[in-house]
Amino acid sequence: MISQFFVLSQRGDNIVFRDYRGEIQKGSAEIFFRKVKFWKEDGEGDAPPVFNVDGVNYFHVKVAGLLFVATTRVNVSPSLVLELLQRIARVTKDYLGLLNEDSLRKNFVLVYELLDEVIDFGYVQRTSTEVLKSYVFNEPIVVDAARLPPLGPASIFMQGNKRMPGTAVTKSVVANEPGGRKREEIFVDVIEKISVTFSSSGYILTCEIDGTIQMKSYLTGNPEIRIALNEDLSIGRGGSSSHDYRGAGAGSVILDDCNFHESVHLDSFDVDRTLNLVPPDGEFPVMNYRMTQAFKPPFRVNALVEEAGSLKAEVIIKVHAAFSSSVTANTILVQMPLPSFTTRVNFELEPGAVGNTTDFNQVNKRLEWGLKKIVGGSEHTLRAKLTFSQESHGNILKEAGPISMTFTIPMYNASGLQVKYLQIAKKSKTYNPYRWVRYVTQANSYVARL
Repeated sequence: MISQFFVLSQRGDNIVFRDYRGEIQKGSAEIFFRKVKFWKEDGEGDAPPVFNVDGVNYFHVKVAGLLFVATTRVNVSPSLVLELLQRIARVTKDYLGLLNEDSLRKNFVLVYELLDEVIDFGYVQRTSTEVLKSYVFNEPIVVDAARLPPLGPASIFMQGNKRMPGTAVTKSVVANEPGGRKREEIFVDVIEKISVTFSSSGYILTCEIDGTIQMKSYLTGNPEIRIALNEDLSIGRGGSSSHDYRGAGAGSVILDDCNFHESVHLDSFDVDRTLNLVPPDGEFPVMNYRMTQAFKPPFRVNALVEEAGSLKAEVIIKVHAAFSSSVTANTILVQMPLPSFTTRVNFELEPGAVGNTTDFNQVNKRLEWGLKKIVGGSEHTLRAKLTFSQESHGNILKEAGPISMTFTIPMYNASGLQVKYLQIAKKSKTYNPYRWVRYVTQANSYVARL
């Protein structure tokens, strides 16, 4: 049970606000934003997703640069409320097509209608896009995505200078195309978030993949879909429950475990690794999976730290892209904590380096190296000369590092899980909708120790 729900912009502007029970003061949105913006508990870092101020519990998630917030005075399950906020964001995006401040402001009537159907007097009623279609009647005002910068999820499927055609991230599932007709197409995205930890000598200490097969359908009549995965796919032994699945077998792609959406039928999954489903309206995860089997990391990171005098040191960081030259990684950021007594950093990039940014964060004592893109097979080097306010006395390695990376690699798949084909069951022979299968790998935690 929640008392209030509101959505704030990055500046703290109140875009959407609904008070369901009248139990909490009206200034709660301002109190929340001040607390989040100037969070100082436990030193550095962002505010946690759940915290309490003067007896009021605040729950929040950040989606597309917007803060989705719920408040209550009672003791409720944090995971339940956080999941509710994620689902509200998801269903709002399904209806508006593009989730940002502009789309929310232009469609505030539709958004309030959605909220009234999702939550009644603080209690959750329904969060399914398909079910809400029967209760929500306002048409969305579609925001022109061409005028917006390609940021966030809208840009993760860009390869080179070309965008994948008919991108699903900017389309509403309820609005028609100009002329009243819908473009028949279906999107299947294999999104993997990888976590890798390297030792100081470059060996892999831990590696893990959290993946999801995400689907968004614009097919009329909800035809049955058939998705074929790798035939050599195997899943670790263990128990199973409802749509959690574990089955054994010898294969080159070995998942620890996985679970499926309730619409997925697994009748033939054991035989030929195919999934049958009738996709509901909106965006939803067909399959979530986890893999801890050793895989080839997309990047190798090496660092060398050497003293260059009593008050100086030099850091050399090398990043090698260990994937095909036909693939390009985007928006790479390399960060490295430096000793607390560091006062100045002079950077030296390799000759001909383009699209690189360097910065020394004085507050957090952190080196930051940004690269716009990295082509597979290439290697990039950064040299940083450090100046200290006191002698290190051999404590450089104790206070420096580890190095961390964030990146996005479109059309790259770390686990080897593949969608072999995507079939659409329809009686008409002339029916041939567009099918898009896309891959993206992102860094969840990519760390190299010194």
